[in-house]
Amino acid sequence: MSGHGMTDGMTDGMTDGMAGGITGGQSAGRLVELLRAGDSAGVVELLAGWSAEQRRSFAPELKILRRELREDWWRKREFTHALMVAGASCLTAPSAAASWLGATQFGGADGWEQPALLRALESHPVEWRTAVLDRLAERRAANWWVGQFRVLEHLVRTTGRAVPTTEGFVRLWRLDRGRPYQRPAHLLGGAPGGTLLARLQGDPFAPVLAPLIFDLDGIGSELDGPWHQQAPANWWPYCLTRLAEEKVLDRGELLDRCLARLVRGGRPSDQRGFLKVLVTLAPTAEENAGRVRSYLALLDALNTVATHAQQVLAELDEAGLLAPGLLGEASTMVLFRTEKKLVRTQLAWLDRTARREPARAGEVLLAAAGAFGHPDAEIQGRALKLIARHLRSAGSAVLEPLRAAAEVLDPAHAALARELFGLPAAPEQEYRELLPPVPRPTPVPGPLATAAEVAEELGAVIAGDPDPIAFERVLDGLVRHAHLDRPGLTAALEPVLRTGSWPSSRWGDCSPRAVLHVALVAARQDTPEDLHSTDWYTEFGNLLAGRMEEAARQLRTAQAPLLLAAPTLSTGAVDAATLVERIAAYEAAGVEPGPADLSQALLRVLPTRSEEILAAAERLTSAAGAQLARWLRTGGPVPRPATAVKVSPADEAASNHWAWYTFHGTVLTCVDQPEWDSPVPLAPDAAGLLAAVAPSLQRAARYWSAAPVRHWTTALPHHREELAARLLEVFSNTDSASGTDLLPLIAEAGGPAGPAVHLAVAYGLGARHPEARAAAVDALLVLAAQGALDRELLGRSLAELVRDRAVKSNRLTDSLRTAAATGAHATVWSVLAAALPGLLTPDPAHGAGDLLVVAADCARRSGARGSIAEVTAVAGRTGSSRLVKESRALRDLLAVA
Repeated sequence: MSGHGMTDGMTDGMTDGMAGGITGGQSAGRLVELLRAGDSAGVVELLAGWSAEQRRSFAPELKILRRELREDWWRKREFTHALMVAGASCLTAPSAAASWLGATQFGGADGWEQPALLRALESHPVEWRTAVLDRLAERRAANWWVGQFRVLEHLVRTTGRAVPTTEGFVRLWRLDRGRPYQRPAHLLGGAPGGTLLARLQGDPFAPVLAPLIFDLDGIGSELDGPWHQQAPANWWPYCLTRLAEEKVLDRGELLDRCLARLVRGGRPSDQRGFLKVLVTLAPTAEENAGRVRSYLALLDALNTVATHAQQVLAELDEAGLLAPGLLGEASTMVLFRTEKKLVRTQLAWLDRTARREPARAGEVLLAAAGAFGHPDAEIQGRALKLIARHLRSAGSAVLEPLRAAAEVLDPAHAALARELFGLPAAPEQEYRELLPPVPRPTPVPGPLATAAEVAEELGAVIAGDPDPIAFERVLDGLVRHAHLDRPGLTAALEPVLRTGSWPSSRWGDCSPRAVLHVALVAARQDTPEDLHSTDWYTEFGNLLAGRMEEAARQLRTAQAPLLLAAPTLSTGAVDAATLVERIAAYEAAGVEPGPADLSQALLRVLPTRSEEILAAAERLTSAAGAQLARWLRTGGPVPRPATAVKVSPADEAASNHWAWYTFHGTVLTCVDQPEWDSPVPLAPDAAGLLAAVAPSLQRAARYWSAAPVRHWTTALPHHREELAARLLEVFSNTDSASGTDLLPLIAEAGGPAGPAVHLAVAYGLGARHPEARAAAVDALLVLAAQGALDRELLGRSLAELVRDRAVKSNRLTDSLRTAAATGAHATVWSVLAAALPGLLTPDPAHGAGDLLVVAADCARRSGARGSIAEVTAVAGRTGSSRLVKESRALRDLLAVA
């Protein structure tokens, strides 16, 4: 029976049950007809003749009808409107009526503004309407529910209730006043005027609600819209300022609330909106002087907000309105920020103060010394030169604290610091490279011991647990316990399957959450679809779907004792001796393992030279045993070297809009990876992971849509070059952080690290998002610790990517500075030494000066020597540009004996 037929039967049953009762079956039946016809006026007219008890008795019927509306969402909107009216009439408890009217499906403005709804509401006493108003005002309505606000405003004006000041009411009031739409004649309220300013000037709600705008989340960006381009009178910052001038709003309160909102922080777009309000209010020096603490707090805010606060405080200082000690406090907050312009401005403020008031030189110098700990050596140098200019005015009292602060200075400034502060020469120390320990995979706990454990872990996986090992243990546990105790497993799974939802997986790639499919088969229930009926987005998704579908087939016979591919290590690897034992268990059971399971196990098995394990594998009698023995003897698939190639989005722009918009005007460097030779035949889905990889933006789009997940790395735990080759076009989209968390895992995997791995790291080092760059730095350091980093290859790759505009040099500079700060100065220097020739010739790349600073710092700390011809050539140019100056500094440093 369809959902519609079921609700018709239920409705008829309820109506029949009311026959001869309070309303009579005919009257109730007539109401149902009116509701289904969407006759709101007829509904309110019919219910006007019912008593409160009669209306209450119809409430259960209303809920059934609303369920019908949910199931048949395509019904006419008039049905929805009529249900709103009926609920407002029949639900005599204010809480129930407010809950009914506040439902999402009743959010449309036309439903709220229908005259029948107001008639239904006004059929109740004032106390009831006030209670409903209060409850609805407490709800946070969606931004498009302006129709609801107009009804609430009508109730405020007709009940005598004070204006609600809840977040939901304030939010909707702001939206309503910003829209010059005419409201229906039957609803009281609104404010006349052709502009926002005119409406606010004549609005009795404005003095109460306008100041509360600053308490709303996510509202700042909506205050600063494009309306001011047409007329300032439609721009909220201007309107608030005018209302303050006209004494409609309290100016001091607006300033306090605006500053408090900025101090609270939030999304950059919101902060910029509230900053526009503050700037438009244009507080005087006296007003700002009374709010110094707020401005000091804003020095830790968003860059644009901090810049404004810095300017205000500097003006107060120059006007003599900044209390003693606050200049130092402000400097402490600014000088450790990463934004160089902000820091330079702070140092310039300190310099002006010392020039203007030499008596404050001591205060200025101690404040400037805070920049000695800045990560940028150029900033440190500026601070040191500032101190040198004013040290005589400050006197000897500041020398001791300056000596202490100078301990963290970059070695490039050691000589000047010794000269200024009388520091002893630092003893020569032998350089030691600091690299992280090589990550070691951890053992995976044994198989899940009970059906209850399988059910518990299954619940976590289908809820989205990203741990690939958890998924693998669940998949293996389903097979094991179906073989051992199918009834017990079915009983344990029942609560999880009752609450679990089938993932809508056709949009994207097959994910571990689809293990629910296998669990349904284990519990002998129907499954929504065949996991392997069509191709997924990636080879990884195809293999995962194939393995789960194969496990489901095995569960239907419950003959398979276990899964071969269940990892024994956290990387996804399978111990060779354990795999021999598992195949022996299959032989003892007289069962052949599934080809997808066997193929995944072979791709995961740890290489071994143990003659004992090799001999045990050769004693196996099954076809699977013979394949394992051959795999172990030959060492697995033989990789073929990849070749770096250039790809242009223009080649596929016509057929791939995503690629065109993402990479327009960019040349990408990817790899052409030949097919690997496998010593034994693999299942088709597994063989796909070793197939040739040719760069293709069409393929990149599929991988992008699939959102790379950690499980992919466990499919090939010993083949990182192949992993990187298949993900390279994902990493090349440096504006996205998708998949970059896999970079350290790829670096930790086994196998050769060739062009694909190094290109993946190079793209990550130039990624837009800080977390993506951090992951790439981790991968770089892991490769260096393993001894697998080809510094020449990475350096040349970085130079090419910068030249091709695939990577921005400022992001690369940040990443390499971060890597060096961990103590890996020699590693970073060797990478930059290989990159600089390509970055400086034939014409220096944009941002090369910053990279030269990092290179010089790393060379100085690691004791690097020896000239680089391209650096020497730039250093020999005339002029005093930053590029030339930094090239000279590096040239001279490398020439020191």
